[in-house]
Amino acid sequence: MIALDTNVLVRYLVADDADQTEAASALLSGLSPENPGFVCREVAVELVWVLERSYRYSREQIAAVLEELIASEELEIEAADDVARAAFRYLQGGAGFSDLMIAAAANRRGAHPLYTFDRRAAQVEGVELLEVHPG
Repeated sequence: MIALDTNVLVRYLVADDADQTEAASALLSGLSPENPGFVCREVAVELVWVLERSYRYSREQIAAVLEELIASEELEIEAADDVARAAFRYLQGGAGFSDLMIAAAANRRGAHPLYTFDRRAAQVEGVELLEVHPG
């Protein structure tokens, strides 16, 4: 098994640099179910961030990319169940993908509730807004 960094997946998906796209495509085409590429949770989170910010992908486009990655037999996605649930919730709007992944990690560990100052993240089940009391 090999591991893939975010920039390799971005070049493969976006194809905005001919040489890097060719190298990424060649690498990924050599993967198989017996010799998969590993994508860690952090790469999934960073991938969403890059596709949102740099390439202006919509939530629908990003959710579709994540679903394709998870469904690929040539890739092993760390915490694939969390990524799939987060992608589904992300598609519905509200909290960002990274917030959903953080909540999933806390939930998986049994750490409840997850406290945040982020009002959008606080809309996620198991996440509570930490109130500030001035003075």
